[in-house]
Amino acid sequence: MRDTSMPSQPHSYAKKHNGWSAFIFIQQILLCILCTLLITSCSSISPKETSVQLSPEKNFKPELPEKKQTFASPEAVRKLSSTSPFQYYLGPGDVISITVWKRPELSHERIIVAPDGMLSIPRIGNINALQKTPEDVQQLISKRLKALYTKPEVTLRVEEFRNNKAFVLGRVSKPGVVHFPGKGTLLEALALAGGLPYQGKATFLTKCAIIRGRDTVIWIDLQDLLKKGNMALNASVKNNDIIFIPEAEDQLIYVMGEVVTPGAIQLTSNMNVLKAVMLAGGMSKQANPEKIFVIRQENLQGEVIKVDLKDLLEKGNFSRNFTLMSNDIVFVSPSGMAKFNYSIEKLIPALQVLSLGTDNAESFGLMQEFRNKAWGQEGFVNTGD
Repeated sequence: MRDTSMPSQPHSYAKKHNGWSAFIFIQQILLCILCTLLITSCSSISPKETSVQLSPEKNFKPELPEKKQTFASPEAVRKLSSTSPFQYYLGPGDVISITVWKRPELSHERIIVAPDGMLSIPRIGNINALQKTPEDVQQLISKRLKALYTKPEVTLRVEEFRNNKAFVLGRVSKPGVVHFPGKGTLLEALALAGGLPYQGKATFLTKCAIIRGRDTVIWIDLQDLLKKGNMALNASVKNNDIIFIPEAEDQLIYVMGEVVTPGAIQLTSNMNVLKAVMLAGGMSKQANPEKIFVIRQENLQGEVIKVDLKDLLEKGNFSRNFTLMSNDIVFVSPSGMAKFNYSIEKLIPALQVLSLGTDNAESFGLMQEFRNKAWGQEGFVNTGD
C-alpha cells in the first residue's frame, strides 16, 4: 500500500510553508510597488510647453491685477461738491408755465423745452433756454414783450424739473435716470433709484463710483457712509453725473487645499482668514493649521503671507488674522501624515488586487500544485510501500 498521508516531518513542513508565505508576500510587495508606479505614471498629467512665438496679436498675456481701490477722502468730496448756492439751469424736457399779469392772452401753461433747448412762445417766437436759469429766461421774455406792451409783468414757473438728473446704474432696485427738484446728493440719488435690493445677508455695500464728465471718477466708501454715518462722504450730484454700484458677486476669494469644501466664496463685510476657512467647511483632518497661506496678487509676482491658525486658536493671537481683499487666495497646507496616508491609499488598491489574484489561484489549485513541486524538490514527497 502507498501511504498518501502528509509528510511525517511537521516541523520541516511548517518551516517550508512559512518560507513559501514569505516568498509570496515579498512578491506581493514588489508587484504592489510596480503597480503603484504604473498607476501614478499613467494618472499624472504632464503637459509639455510648446515653442510659441509670443506676439501682441496672440492673447498669451498675463493679466495684471486691478489697481488697489482707493476711496475719496472727505476733503476730496468737499472739493468736488460745489460750495456755491445751488442754481438750476433749464434744459431739454423741462416743463414751464408763463404768466403775464392782467394779460391772460399772453399766459401759457406747460411749455416743454425742446431737445435743442429752444422754447416756442406765441407772439414772442423762439427763445434759447439751454443752460439759462429760470430768471434769465423770464427777463428775456419781459424784454421781448416790452416792444409790444407797456411794462409787462412776467412770471416764469418750472412745473417739472427734467434737466437736473443723474444716471444710477448697477445694483439698485430701479436703475435708470433720476431727477432732482433741487440740489441732488448721493443718498438722494440712491433713494430715488428705489434703494438697494435685498439679496440676502451675504451681500453688502462696499463702494460706488461717481463719474463726472470725461476725466473725473471718484469712489465713495459706502461702508463708511452708511454704517458709520460719515455724512462728509454724501457727495453733491450734478447734472448728468453717473452713479455706478458694482454687483457684490464681482468680488470673490478662493479657498484651496485641505478644507471640506474648497472653491470660490463671495467676499463679505470684514472677511478674514478664519472666517474664510470656516465658510469653506473648516479644515479637514489632513490639514496643517500652522501652515495656512494668503496669496495676494499686487503685481505679476504677488505676495505670499503665512498664517498660523493653531497659534490663533490656542493663544488667541489674532495679529495675523488678516482682512481679505477681492481675488485673494487662501491655501490650507496638508500635514506630513496626510502625505503618508495618501501614499498608503495608493498602495491599498494594489494589495487588494494581488490578494484577489492569489485567492483565485488557490481556488483553481494552482498554488497547491506549485507547493507540491516545491516540496518535491526538497524531498517532501509521499513515499509508498
